[in-house]
Amino acid sequence: MKKFNFRKVLDGLTASSPGSGSSSGSNSGGGSGSVHPGGTVLREEIQETLTSEYFHICKTVRHGFPYQPTALAFDPVQKTLAIGTRTGAIRILGRPGVDCYCQHESGAAVLQLQFLINEGALVSASSDDTLHLWNLRQKRPAILHSLKFNRERITYCHLPFQSKWLYVGTERGNTHIVNIESFILSGYVIMWNKAIELSTKTHPGPVVHLSDSPRDEGKLLIGYENGTVVFWDLKSKRAELRLYYDEAIHSIDWHHEGKQFMCSHSDGSLTLWNLKSPSRPFQTTIPHGKSQKEGRKSESCKPILKVEYKTCRNSEPFIIFSGGLSYDKACRRPSLTIMHGKAITVLEMDHPIVEFLTLCETPYPNEFQEPYAVVVLLEKDLIVVDLTQSNFPIFENPYPMDIHESPVTCTAYFADCPPDLILVLYSIGVKHKKQGYSNKEWPITGGAWNLGTQTYPEIIITGHADGSIKFWDASAITLQMLYKLKTSKVFEKQKVGEGKQTCEIVEEDPYAIQMIYWCPESRIFCVSGVSAYVIIYKFSRHEITAEIVSLEVRLQYDVEDIITPEPETSPPFPDLSSQLPSSRSLSGSTNTVASEGVAKDSIPCLNVKTRPVRMPPGYQAELVIQLVWMDGEPPQQITSLAVSSAYGIVAFGNCNGLAVVDFIQKTVLLSMGTIDLYRSSDLYQRQPRSPRKNKQFIADPGMISPPFTLDYFSLFPLPAADAGVLACSKDNFCMRGLSNFYPDLTKRIRTSYQSLTELNDSPVPLELERCKSPTSGLATRIPEAAAGFCRNEIPAVRQRNQVHHLPVKGSRKLSLPTDLKADLDHVNGHCTSPTSQSCSSGKRLSNADVSKVNRWGPGKPPFRKAQSAACMEISLPVTTEESRENLYNRSRSSSISSIDKDSKEAITALYFMESFARKNDSTVSPCLFVGTSLGMVLIISLNLPSADEQRFTEPVMVLPSGTFLSLKGPVLTFSCMDRTGGLMHPPYEVWKDPNNIDENEKSWRRKLVMNFPSPSQEIGDHQYTIICSEKQAKVFSLPSQTCLYVHNITETSFILRADVVVMCNSACLACFCANGHIMIMSLPSLRPMLDVNYLPLTDMRIARTFCFTNEGQALYLVSPTEIQRLTYSQEMCDNLQDMLGDLFTPIETPEAQNRGFLKGLFGGSGQTFDREELFGEASAGKASRSLAQHIPGPGGIEGMKGAAGGVMGELTRARIALDERGQRLGELEEKTAGMMTSAEAFSKHAHELMLKYKDKKWYQF
Repeated sequence: MKKFNFRKVLDGLTASSPGSGSSSGSNSGGGSGSVHPGGTVLREEIQETLTSEYFHICKTVRHGFPYQPTALAFDPVQKTLAIGTRTGAIRILGRPGVDCYCQHESGAAVLQLQFLINEGALVSASSDDTLHLWNLRQKRPAILHSLKFNRERITYCHLPFQSKWLYVGTERGNTHIVNIESFILSGYVIMWNKAIELSTKTHPGPVVHLSDSPRDEGKLLIGYENGTVVFWDLKSKRAELRLYYDEAIHSIDWHHEGKQFMCSHSDGSLTLWNLKSPSRPFQTTIPHGKSQKEGRKSESCKPILKVEYKTCRNSEPFIIFSGGLSYDKACRRPSLTIMHGKAITVLEMDHPIVEFLTLCETPYPNEFQEPYAVVVLLEKDLIVVDLTQSNFPIFENPYPMDIHESPVTCTAYFADCPPDLILVLYSIGVKHKKQGYSNKEWPITGGAWNLGTQTYPEIIITGHADGSIKFWDASAITLQMLYKLKTSKVFEKQKVGEGKQTCEIVEEDPYAIQMIYWCPESRIFCVSGVSAYVIIYKFSRHEITAEIVSLEVRLQYDVEDIITPEPETSPPFPDLSSQLPSSRSLSGSTNTVASEGVAKDSIPCLNVKTRPVRMPPGYQAELVIQLVWMDGEPPQQITSLAVSSAYGIVAFGNCNGLAVVDFIQKTVLLSMGTIDLYRSSDLYQRQPRSPRKNKQFIADPGMISPPFTLDYFSLFPLPAADAGVLACSKDNFCMRGLSNFYPDLTKRIRTSYQSLTELNDSPVPLELERCKSPTSGLATRIPEAAAGFCRNEIPAVRQRNQVHHLPVKGSRKLSLPTDLKADLDHVNGHCTSPTSQSCSSGKRLSNADVSKVNRWGPGKPPFRKAQSAACMEISLPVTTEESRENLYNRSRSSSISSIDKDSKEAITALYFMESFARKNDSTVSPCLFVGTSLGMVLIISLNLPSADEQRFTEPVMVLPSGTFLSLKGPVLTFSCMDRTGGLMHPPYEVWKDPNNIDENEKSWRRKLVMNFPSPSQEIGDHQYTIICSEKQAKVFSLPSQTCLYVHNITETSFILRADVVVMCNSACLACFCANGHIMIMSLPSLRPMLDVNYLPLTDMRIARTFCFTNEGQALYLVSPTEIQRLTYSQEMCDNLQDMLGDLFTPIETPEAQNRGFLKGLFGGSGQTFDREELFGEASAGKASRSLAQHIPGPGGIEGMKGAAGGVMGELTRARIALDERGQRLGELEEKTAGMMTSAEAFSKHAHELMLKYKDKKWYQF
């Protein structure tokens, strides 16, 4: 009997229903048609090509200065440099392009680094008393072995050249020996009680120095912290010499002959010791101490932390040390002192010195060292000093070590930009480079690097706290600075006590950059700063001298909500002439004069230069727009910014409202509060309120008497389609937004602009909080709101019984309905991963879903439950009960039925596009999409002059279109697609040099590139609009404004960054969530392609700087000094190995110099010393197992991707071993041939010498 599937029958009925929508998961890739609620037949769905196989997350490269450095090492043969940090990271640097980052899994600080010179390996000692052996013969280094000390703490390590035995000094004063090849501890131990004299009653302290004698490898020099130095004979296992000094020892360095060594001490002195007279120092000097009378000791100075004693064949030796300055010069900066003969040079540094190394020509310690450079590792910089020139200039650093020159406050990333931009920016920026560098090449030249396969141009822009902007060439995973722009040159310099309005805004960094907007095609550049200003720049190749045009905008609009006691007695649409909200200032300029007291405070935060300013080639200021103080309050910080070069318009907004400025005619087109943008659709009763005026309860709507009224219909006539909205009944009321409730900790962390170098939870005054610098503290962000769905209808708030308000300055109060209070009591303050709960995928809305908007009766407006965003509780986690109790107490405060919370509606996203401003428009027109913090989307219509010549003279009309869309959570980003699924680029103007005097007047016509939707004869929608908020993403079809797809991205967290990017010639939506997840969704169906828990948000620095771009690229500021780049492209992950540089290249070790017959005869027994015989298990025995534990490392054989142990893995390992064996055999053949040639030459010279003296008698010599 055939089974009957009832589910398939239901599915067939659902599919054939004319009012049903289809899920994106079922037919997103198919070609079936769909019907939207209006009944208009849509075209066939777009065939999406992206699949999950295209995506994979991996880190690519890290740029910048290593954060909190602690250690430094150099390989003199490979010419590579290694830097260790406090966070357990290691950066290995070679020639430009060779830059590798590796990390200890434990995260313990790196104490010391030691290269196995010319062996392609590195030993690191970490603060958790573990030694690690890194393999550098692969592009991504991996740990081969680890040795964990259990009972002793590591203080110093030394690895002799061409030796496989590592000396390890400990805090107890003992010295252990480790075999580098097997990473096993030898049984040979030098105990501290055997090294010192038996009569000594005190412990010598930790081992601070270990080194073998250049003259005799069988002798080991051990330096202890208390000033004791022991010269240990390894063969006889006894102390040959003991030296004592009163001051603590910090470092020791040998003379190359092995007869003398120099020590640095804690009193700022240098002592030179001779092995022939160990009783006292051969020479004692305090280089920076004041000279005293004879017989008196020089005064003590600061400790000399390190000294290096390097000899030269043709000149006096170099004595280089750090520290040692006099105590009476407390303000002196950290310095490096170079003593060469009688000359003493002090190099002052900008930051404290962590470590320094002298680069020498030879790796052999028993030869003349011939130093040529000094690498100085500072806390926040890396410099290399040229020792071959008398003035000791520094080398120009080719690495991007100055990213943090001023703290980074924002970033922007552009991939696949116009190829000529990099060359143009570099040619301009190279003219402004600093002078005075050494004329020699950078001495760190190790490794090899090739361009790789992906060569599309990439540019990174960083904004900084001092107002500077840096453009970086980021092509082929490298980073090189192209051009630097200083925005502070637009303003007058700040003077001490210049005015209260300036010092109250920001405590420091008044020029800090907050937002960046750049159009690579038109080269229009725009920035907004912490002092509430916007600067528009145009690019020119020519220098000009001109005055800077500035505009002042008044954007302060506070309203007071008027709650009527009885909603039944109040008509839903009161008299517009008396009840419409009045505007305090519709447009702002320098000539705007308001009521008494406002003009007094109408001043900007900064003063723009009024005199003509010389502007060099590059980006030149076109217009400066500043928000001014209003009623004694500073302007709010700018939260959104957008520029259109084609329209010649810039738009920006904050928590007060929106401003639109024409930067071609230098006029303000619109300056309006957010409430006014809804025009007559918001009939909720409000009146203008002075910030100094206390709120009062109004018991009767008839008592309202606004000081003045404004008829919006006379200014902005409603279209016929929208005018009918006024005739709707009160049953169609809907809510525009209600603020969410967040715990206090969440509100502190979810800040809009805060310190990128540290988090500060201390309370900040309101005036300072509003315009605070990104590097000086926190500024409270507008809270997120769960917005109701309302499109082309009247947003209003349901009126309840009488409510008493608390007089909170500058806030809007919304009544809290009774049916919502119960929902607020059950808000959970904790969050989980978005993947822990079922997250709905993108789906089409059916007719029933869309029609639900109109089903709400007068007693049930479409409220949404308030969502918690406690996922950001990273410093002080609270329990669910505590979070719930906080919400309960807050919602039931003294203002029982009101939300005692700042609920201003901020402008959070702006987007210019050729689109359909109103429903059922037949043609596209210039539009400005406006997104708010309450999840509302408004479309502003722009009426531009039709002729290009009229654009410079005719006014531009800007008016709200009356179109509203809604999402859950603050809006983050917009984008548009045409009906074929192609991403539409906003229109732009082709760049022309505005100062080119060679071009005639006819060529000055503006050339615009407009991207219209593809034409079609069918009646229907022509454009998709993608909108993403902190909670969800929606795809609307225009002009019908039908919501085709919706995807609730997260319910328990919120999105920090969202970008619509192009990947493999297809558009997708990339999101970074506060809980660390990176999510990719295809467009337009919003199908999830990737969801990876990549990075937990532990610092707001990550949230403020994370950004996506095309071709699968992304970046963020991983530390105050470093940029981490990553890719979410599977193709780039596969090709990454080819793009990375090689850290190790086969180089023949230089031969040692001929010591001569006499030196070989009397120079010591170093050549016959066999460490293997002395330290091996046969003679020294095994070490105690409890002393150290051997941990095998992952190894990381290159080319093996997790297949170690499989057949393919074994074959790969065998192939690599054979290649290495063949390489070694080749080197052996070359050495054998060289030895044969040398032997033949020696035989020839010996034969000639024999013939010369053959017939001579002994007395003839």
